[in-house]
Amino acid sequence: MSAIKESVDISRRPEDVYSYVTDPSHLAEWQESVISVEPIGDAPIGPMTVGSRMRITRRIGRREFPMTMEVAEVDPPRSWHMRGIDGPVRGDVHGSIEPLEGGTRSRMTIDLDFEGHGMGHLLAPLVVRPHARKEVPRDEQTLKNLLESDPV
Repeated sequence: MSAIKESVDISRRPEDVYSYVTDPSHLAEWQESVISVEPIGDAPIGPMTVGSRMRITRRIGRREFPMTMEVAEVDPPRSWHMRGIDGPVRGDVHGSIEPLEGGTRSRMTIDLDFEGHGMGHLLAPLVVRPHARKEVPRDEQTLKNLLESDPV
């Protein structure tokens, strides 16, 4: 069971929502703690593919936490799964998009948990999870506002 599970209904087609949320170049636009996203390897940042990796740096409080994330699964426009593969706190994110009202609207759900390694055993439950519990609903609301105001 995930530590955090949040959903938001968005007045956009599932394909539109999926395309936006699975393009890492957009992460800093809708996730408030993201400072930077850098591709690992030769591929530029763009739509996720299984096996692609990126370094995502987040600011939590006054500290910055870099984490390498690897895409484990993509099933457009329904779901994706990413997991952290290094760092003291490793995220495990599963996103899903459910069509609503005949596919004219969407419900996006984020399931998120963290695994601590070394000092991360203390950071995950005491700092990272509480921060994420507060941030994820705000991030989803930001995403909803961005996608519903974009005429494309």
